[in-house]
Amino acid sequence: KQWYQRRVAITAGTDDCGGAFTMGCLGGAVFSAIKGFRIAPPGIKSRLLGMTTSVKVKAPVLGGNFGTWGLTFAACDCTLIYIRNKEDHWNSITAGAATGGILSLRSGPQAAVTSAIIGGVLLAMIEGISIGITRMGAEQFKPVMPTLPDAA
Repeated sequence: KQWYQRRVAITAGTDDCGGAFTMGCLGGAVFSAIKGFRIAPPGIKSRLLGMTTSVKVKAPVLGGNFGTWGLTFAACDCTLIYIRNKEDHWNSITAGAATGGILSLRSGPQAAVTSAIIGGVLLAMIEGISIGITRMGAEQFKPVMPTLPDAA
């Protein structure tokens, strides 16, 4: 690819971090709302208050965790693209493994290796599904031999 066709590392990092933060906040809001509603004292007013309090407290935390993961993944992915000078599925899989390992380093080497394996396997599954969907979608655009009407 030419230099103007590649994702710039800065925009890739902010895009991935912002997207992951948004997904984490929205998912955290849904799950926190359900949990806050269920554990609140009886009464609709108490349950709604418990739900909103739970969302305000927990959703930004989950969003921040997702954002950290997205930024670390983008940094690893862009670094691998730069080092290998190639943009393919192996970069994403390796970046997922590296991200899992980096984010769990504080828990020790065994946890880092385990998280790296899990991150690599998850990204391999995501990339495999992506390849499968792309191939299924490409089937409809294969050229078909036109049939000519019989001249009778």
